[in-house]
Amino acid sequence: MKKIIALVLLLAFNFGFSQKKFNQSDAEKFQSKINSEYADAKTSPLMEEDLKNFKTLDFYPISGNYFVVAKFEKAQDEKVFEMKTTGTRTPKYIKYGTLYFTLNNVALKLNVYRSIELSKTKEYKDHLFLPFSDLTSGKESYIGGRYIDLKIPKGNTIAVDFNQAYNPYCAYNHKYSCPLVPLENDLKVEVKAGVKNFH
Repeated sequence: MKKIIALVLLLAFNFGFSQKKFNQSDAEKFQSKINSEYADAKTSPLMEEDLKNFKTLDFYPISGNYFVVAKFEKAQDEKVFEMKTTGTRTPKYIKYGTLYFTLNNVALKLNVYRSIELSKTKEYKDHLFLPFSDLTSGKESYIGGRYIDLKIPKGNTIAVDFNQAYNPYCAYNHKYSCPLVPLENDLKVEVKAGVKNFH
């Protein structure tokens, strides 16, 4: 239950910042919000010794180059599956669709998923989960990849701001169980945006 609450808290601050064109202040709000959550002992995933000295997470510089409006293609006839995690927990997800976009002049695609558990709640019934890894993973950014929260789009495009990419809680504390990035969501480019590695 604690892990579900932690996820919902994380979603709550990411969920508000969706837009169709790049807005620097949205990324700044995201950074401010995540920093305030991590600094608060009640909501922070940080271990006690890290929390004592915490000032701010390390972010890449905010850049409009890492904001894309992707073509959204809804998945058809997908089956619910158990997503592997860093622990024994196997939450149920369904592949909801595929995003097609260009980043650094490279044509890319990512699958986006829907949590069966969260989709049953009123607040998160429109929530989509975008896990990804890239060529910075294990170097400048967390080895296990990063996450972005999205909302189900009304049409066939969706805005994705990689400046709002954040680390799984298990990047900070081994007591958490975090979904592993599916192999098909490993990007062969560097995504120098969002939260960097901790320490």
